[in-house]
Amino acid sequence: MSRPEPIQESPPAIEALINYLTDAGDKPASYGGVSFAEAEQKRKGKYQEYKMRVIDGRALVDSLSLEREGFIFVKHETKVKDFYDETEVRSVYYKETEHLVKESSGAKRVLIFDHTLRSADSAMREAKQISGPVRNAHNDYTEWSGPQRVRDLLPDEAEELLKRRFAVIQTWRPIRNPVEREALAIADAQSIGVKELVASSRVYPDRVGEVYHCTFNPEHRWYYFPKMQRNEAIVFKCFDSMKDGRARWTAHCAFDDPSGQPDAPPRESIEMRTLAFF
Repeated sequence: MSRPEPIQESPPAIEALINYLTDAGDKPASYGGVSFAEAEQKRKGKYQEYKMRVIDGRALVDSLSLEREGFIFVKHETKVKDFYDETEVRSVYYKETEHLVKESSGAKRVLIFDHTLRSADSAMREAKQISGPVRNAHNDYTEWSGPQRVRDLLPDEAEELLKRRFAVIQTWRPIRNPVEREALAIADAQSIGVKELVASSRVYPDRVGEVYHCTFNPEHRWYYFPKMQRNEAIVFKCFDSMKDGRARWTAHCAFDDPSGQPDAPPRESIEMRTLAFF
């Protein structure tokens, strides 16, 4: 595989607190498919904030690579008028996302299998029955749960599909106002070692999955894209079956941008999860 040359620039950056797993103890666990309050109450694992340099990725948009850093930033217009309209999201945004992931990754087939709406406003979460931003550094799939998701979703094709390369690729975007509070930070895949990734249960009412929670390493390189707009998106990997040196996963989390306005509207966002087959 021909890999892009590493980034050499020294872009602007801020210092911010990133929340890391500090003591796995019993296997950490997070909860989905329940209210935000219930998920927080049940969560298992101890976490601690560390001050980290977070790079302004807008200065490097043209240099980022899905195969090297594990994420890219794109301008991406959408015809969705109301992201809280489930029918509109599934009929319009699923197709838009399928096209975006195919174009970004070169995948021949893309299956959109899930989406999550998030709000930093507790009243909005309660009214819409949606999730809040996730503030601990994590990656959504593991060496086990990536292939298992293919088996769960495509049981008749799974064993044949798993003989070839596939990836779990996600997208993230704001759905209303520019993001100045609880922005998304994402770590360069090249800076994350396997030793920092701790397999953690992801518990839903009908199944138990697995994610990686991330422990602290001062060498992690974090990025964000200040004041992201509704017509902008991050495309990032959460799993890649290839083990040839390309990015296989990243880590990401919400964080407080010290340069953001404290009275800015609460973050509202949507993330899409896809299986990409090559």
